[in-house]
Amino acid sequence: MATKVLDITKEHCPMTFVKTKIELSKLQPGDILEVLLAEGEPLDNVPRNAKEQGYDVLSVEHVEGTTHRVTIKK
Repeated sequence: MATKVLDITKEHCPMTFVKTKIELSKLQPGDILEVLLAEGEPLDNVPRNAKEQGYDVLSVEHVEGTTHRVTIKK
């Protein structure tokens, strides 16, 4: 099982989930993607959209300032 980190803290919707989905498509089933993102729309949309696409959202945690980490399993 591999873990990849994607930093989209500087991106804005809808590009946040587009970039997340592209990275998820590169992973093998069971792999983990850690997405670093800003609070607000990205934090609301990325976990919700990942669940709607059938991925497992393992955790959503605050890192520092306005940055959060969403851990998604393919």
